[in-house]
Amino acid sequence: MSEAPSLTGVMAAVATPMTPDLTPDIKRWGDHCRRLLANGCDALAIFGTTGEANSFTADERMLALEALIEEQEIPADKIIVGTGVCALPDAVRLSAHAVDLGAAGCLVLPPFYYKNVHDQGLIDAFTVLIDSVADDRLKVYLYHFPQLAGVPLPLRVVVYLAQTYPQTVVGLKDSSGDFENMRAILQELPGFGLFSGSDEFLLSVLEQGGAGCITAVANVAGFLAGNVLADWRLGDVKSAGAWQEKLTRVRKEVIAYPGTSAVKAILARLDGSAEWLTVRPPLRPLTAAESDHLFARLDEIGVDLG
Repeated sequence: MSEAPSLTGVMAAVATPMTPDLTPDIKRWGDHCRRLLANGCDALAIFGTTGEANSFTADERMLALEALIEEQEIPADKIIVGTGVCALPDAVRLSAHAVDLGAAGCLVLPPFYYKNVHDQGLIDAFTVLIDSVADDRLKVYLYHFPQLAGVPLPLRVVVYLAQTYPQTVVGLKDSSGDFENMRAILQELPGFGLFSGSDEFLLSVLEQGGAGCITAVANVAGFLAGNVLADWRLGDVKSAGAWQEKLTRVRKEVIAYPGTSAVKAILARLDGSAEWLTVRPPLRPLTAAESDHLFARLDEIGVDLG
């Protein structure tokens, strides 16, 4: 790779708090982002899967991003923005807007409605995006989440894009849960900014030369991932492994439920605010019984998420 990725470390896939009328609660969002940056997160990934991105219109997303940066004063260079949608013109619009606001990067799903598309079609979609934004400041982080998007980003496509646009396609979030895919990408593209979307692979990805992680669990346990990273950088593999074990146990309990709803239930508990529970349909909050079971399991681990 011609240059190192601009971001490394631990990123939270930031949950989006909402008001009762299902619009983003900007003040609560800003407070949450500040807390994340102060407690183990190096940067923030907003409007991804956990942030319910595809439940918001392009206009809603752009207005909220403007408010987060301009009103709440969250540093734009600590933010990557989810901009991948089905319609390429909207993806271009969202990406150009994020660049204009100074965001550090765009996390881009492939267009995901049509399934079993040809590799060349995926390459063409990202080519149109990059060429249409036409801005040297654009940094694209590909988003590989085949279980949810239904459209994978094959290794051939990732390698082609990274080698063709080395100053623009600088990284990838791999939420597939397939560590061998992550390893293969890093073998083909040494120095590429690969982030695991699964907490349990953080240490393994670092050992393979990857950049870090972007995860939902970092909303509530970013300090655990931060400790893994800090000890690994110090060369204390034993301590990093111990922190990784705790982080993996927390993730296991959280993902036993729908991820966004589980994260919001924990945030509601930590903040003492039921407003955190609000999600946009078709998602639903956890039931009281589900929340109680999740909290009991987390308490058994003995990690203070507060």
